Amino acid sequence: MTNIKTLKKEVAPYEKSTTKESVWQLINTLGPFFLLWFLAYESLSVSYWLALVPIILAAGFLTRIFIIFHDCTHFSFFKSRKVNRAVGTAMGIMTLFPFDQWGHDHAVHHATSGNLDKRGTGDIWTMTVEEYRAATLKTRLAYRFYRNPFVMFILGPIYVFLLKNRFNRKNARKKERNNTYFVNLVLVVLVTLFCVTLGWLPFLLVQGSIFMISGAFGIWLFYVQHTFEDSYFEEDKEWEYVLAAVEGSSFYKLPKAIQFLTGNIGYHHVHHLSPRVPNYKLEEAHNNTKPLQNVPTISLMTSLSSIKFKLWDEEQKNFVTFKAAKVQKPARITPQAKPEL
Repeated sequence: MTNIKTLKKEVAPYEKSTTKESVWQLINTLGPFFLLWFLAYESLSVSYWLALVPIILAAGFLTRIFIIFHDCTHFSFFKSRKVNRAVGTAMGIMTLFPFDQWGHDHAVHHATSGNLDKRGTGDIWTMTVEEYRAATLKTRLAYRFYRNPFVMFILGPIYVFLLKNRFNRKNARKKERNNTYFVNLVLVVLVTLFCVTLGWLPFLLVQGSIFMISGAFGIWLFYVQHTFEDSYFEEDKEWEYVLAAVEGSSFYKLPKAIQFLTGNIGYHHVHHLSPRVPNYKLEEAHNNTKPLQNVPTISLMTSLSSIKFKLWDEEQKNFVTFKAAKVQKPARITPQAKPEL
C-alpha cells in the first residue's frame, strides 16, 4: 500500500463538484423517476403485473436519488452548503430520510467504520466470534434474528425508513430536530395529497412497491460493501482511517446499467477514502489512482456469498459463518456492539 498521505493527496483533485454535472444528474434522475411513476400508476388500470415493470425501474432511480441525497449530506454535490442542504432535504423527503439526522449518523459511520471499539452508530450490527460465544442466549437469538436475510432486507427497510427515521436521536441538537419535524410534516402533507387525488390503494401499490424494492436494494448495497470475507476491523489503538477505507470498503464491480442507477457507489473504497468526491467522479478517481485498483473487489455474483458471513473473527481477520463459531462453553466477555441498521 502506498504512503497514506500520498494516497489521500492523489484523490484530492477529484473532491471538487461541478455544478453543470450535478444539475444534469438531477435532471437525468428525477425526470425518469417521475415518468416511470406515472407509467406505473397508469398501468394499474390494466394489471399490477404490468405496472411492475416501471415500478422496478423507478425503484432503481429512487436508489439513484438516495445517492444524490447521500452526497448532499457530505456537502459534496454542490459547492454551496446551502444548496446541498436544500437539495439534500428535498431528496431526503423523497427517500424518507431526514437530512441532518442521517447526515450525523453517516458521518459517525465514516469516522468509525472498521473500528471494533466504536461500533453502533450508522452501521450494521456486527459481533465478533468471541462476543457471540460470550453472549447470553437472548442476545444470540436477537443477533440471529437481526442477521436473517428476510429481517435485514425486507423488514429492515420498513423499520428504518418508516419508523426509525421519523424520530430524533437522543441528544440531537435543535437544528437537527427541526429538520426531522419538517421532513415528517412534508411527508404527511404529500402522502395525504396523493391519497386524496389518486386514491390510497393505487398510491400504496405504486409507491409502496417502489419503496420496498429500492429499500431492500439500498440496505443490500450498504451491507455488502462492508461485509465481505477479507474486510477490515481493528481495535481502536490499531485502527487507521485510510486502511479502513481501502481495505474495509469493497469495490463492487457492477454492470454499467446498475452502476448508473446506484450512482457509482460501488466505488465505495474511493468514497470512504474521500467523502468529498461527488459520485460522478468516483470512477474517474478510481481509474486514475493505481493503488485504489488493488482493493477488495466483488462482483454481482460473488457478492451473494456475503449472506453467509455473520461474525468477525479477530484472530483470522475475516468474516465467518455461525457454524464456524460454534463452541460448547462460551467465555464471559461483554458484547460491545448494538443492533442498528
